[in-house]
Amino acid sequence: MAILGSMAASRSPLSRLFTVLLAGLLAGLALAVAALPGNLLLGLATRSAIGSYAALPDSLRTPATPQRSYLYANDGKTLITTFYDVNRTDVALADIAPVMRQAIVAAEDRRFYSHGGADLRGLARALVANVKGGETEQGGSTLTMQYVRNVLKTDPTRTAEERAAATDPTIGRKIQEIRYASALEQSLGKDEILNRYLNIAYFGSGAYGIAAASQKYFGKPPAQLTLAESALLAGLVQSPDAYSPIDGDSDAALARRSYVLDSMADTGAITAAQAAQAKAEPLTLHPTAQPNGCTAVAQGHDDWGYFCDYLRRWWVTQPAFGATVPEREQALRAGGYTVVTSLDPQVQATAQQQATKVYGYDNKRALPIAAVQPGTGQVLAMAVNRHYSLADNPAGQANYPNTVNPLISGGASVDGYQAGSTFKLFTMLAALESGRTLSTGFDAPAKLPTRYAAEGPGSCDGHWCPANANPDWMDGYRMMWDGFGRSVNTYFVWLAEQVGQDKVVEMAQRLGITFRADTDAAFAKNDAANWGSFTLGVAATTPLDLANAYATVAAEGTYCTPVPVISVTDAKGAKVPVGQPSCKRVLDADVARAAADAARCPVGQQSPYGQCNGGTATGVNDILDGRPVAGKTGSSEENATETFVGFTPQVAVAGIAANPDDPTDSVGSAVQAKVIDAVARVIATAVKGQPEKAFVAPSRELAGEPRRPVERAPVVPDRRSDRDDPRSLLQRWLDRRG
Repeated sequence: MAILGSMAASRSPLSRLFTVLLAGLLAGLALAVAALPGNLLLGLATRSAIGSYAALPDSLRTPATPQRSYLYANDGKTLITTFYDVNRTDVALADIAPVMRQAIVAAEDRRFYSHGGADLRGLARALVANVKGGETEQGGSTLTMQYVRNVLKTDPTRTAEERAAATDPTIGRKIQEIRYASALEQSLGKDEILNRYLNIAYFGSGAYGIAAASQKYFGKPPAQLTLAESALLAGLVQSPDAYSPIDGDSDAALARRSYVLDSMADTGAITAAQAAQAKAEPLTLHPTAQPNGCTAVAQGHDDWGYFCDYLRRWWVTQPAFGATVPEREQALRAGGYTVVTSLDPQVQATAQQQATKVYGYDNKRALPIAAVQPGTGQVLAMAVNRHYSLADNPAGQANYPNTVNPLISGGASVDGYQAGSTFKLFTMLAALESGRTLSTGFDAPAKLPTRYAAEGPGSCDGHWCPANANPDWMDGYRMMWDGFGRSVNTYFVWLAEQVGQDKVVEMAQRLGITFRADTDAAFAKNDAANWGSFTLGVAATTPLDLANAYATVAAEGTYCTPVPVISVTDAKGAKVPVGQPSCKRVLDADVARAAADAARCPVGQQSPYGQCNGGTATGVNDILDGRPVAGKTGSSEENATETFVGFTPQVAVAGIAANPDDPTDSVGSAVQAKVIDAVARVIATAVKGQPEKAFVAPSRELAGEPRRPVERAPVVPDRRSDRDDPRSLLQRWLDRRG
């Protein structure tokens, strides 16, 4: 630390003359103090300090140095990634190998345990040597003084000018440094100062603090450092860039290591034989890069990047981390937080395996999958057959195999995808809430003329005329149970007309469906009552929104805002009050139970009332081995997308097969079975080892009488299958984008 040397080199002739005179005085003082007893010298140093601990800058009393934030999976052990501007993490002194503590004292401040913050002998000797122009400049700064300088030059609460002033080559700055160091020594123990120093010192190669340095150079925690490793690291502090064996000169690093080992032997910390043995050890490095950000998640787990990105987006909405988005982003990078996320590694692994089983990474089509825990809103998994990466894609491939777009959660440029008949859930809930029962009957025709004006294919005499996809299996008298189980379009369009389309749209929003597409948002806001095709899932949504909406039913009407964390702890170990489940009742419990009861029909299970008589995803029952489960399939117009949502009381999972870049590229009906299988297997992993939990049957009042009088509708002979809106998919896609 050649501070005084650089001071002498940068001052004017008059200042240099003053420095020479001061050097002469200090040289004489050095001769005088050399004969003084150590205790008397310590007392003189302490009394020379001007100021008190209370008057110190806040950053010296309560360090605010930037630290790395860690993101873990829900087990609190599996590291997802870290965020940092400065690669640094504090550790307790007890977690640092004793030889490392001894090495840094021997290398930087042999009299650390005897001086009062400023070593007058060392200062005088360094000043005289520097003014005389010796071959090696000497700093004379104690560990405490170095600590003061490091804190002030890295304090994130200070301005750039104030941080720069912490290393000004002026005598005034040096005197202030001595004052601060002496004040610190009056109030803090030596071990506390040493611990703080080791947590802030720069060791080169981007590693700040002993924890980061130990990982960077040797791939191990500081408690496991050997004598030779400790001496090497201690030697780096004097000139981190020059001595770094990774980015600098390994021979210089070894020479500096030998100096530290000899110094440790001189102080009695080790024997000469131990020093010689450590000198003989070859330089063995295990460089370990610390991941930084969502594109640097753990090796082999780039699929975790989508969850990480969702967490980052959530983080910047939380006032607990700052008043503005930039402040919250800075808090994540420099606040030293420990974040235990809700990501379940096993559920995530299964979801990723299933998503890539349906479509490979190099397929333009995608299967984004999301898993949510009912009753908490905790997001357990977010998977898609894409690498979360900024790497370039082959020519002609827009967002595959690499992308950082939020394909699972939506946002930015991602509006979502049509989820087809899964939206019939919202019609059923609105009807049940209005007083209708599961037994509400209707003789569903192959095609149903409606009151909504429409022209072109799919219209009947100028009105929208939706049709059943499989008339032979779907047409006829239906109630909510089998209407939902067989996914009868005309039954649910009729039911939505009875309830009011605006009530159905409001129900979807109540359960968390967000309209990200401008045209969808405008329809919902300005003309929801006339959005006839809404029940058939023409609005864009995402797997996360859809899974969480169904999770609300699984939780018997309790909606929980999706959340990606279990706990957040700050750098001091205090819990931050964020991430707790934010839940509210949005449905009567009996209404939710009734909807769940009908949702048993599609997956091949039976309602307690015995009214299920066919389903579109009956294989789910076999995959779950008869465990209580419910769900719903969805196919949008011309099979542009295929969707399945499944849920138990413990988990809800949704997957949507689509082409994120081109909604006119229909995935086709053949993939539906694969989507159902994929989602069901994710559910199976999520509930594995958990006690089997049954759905609560709805009340007899809400079930109603299975055979009520039937309302009949006119039958249209033309049995053309038209799943959704009479407008072409391409036209609606063009409309959505202006």
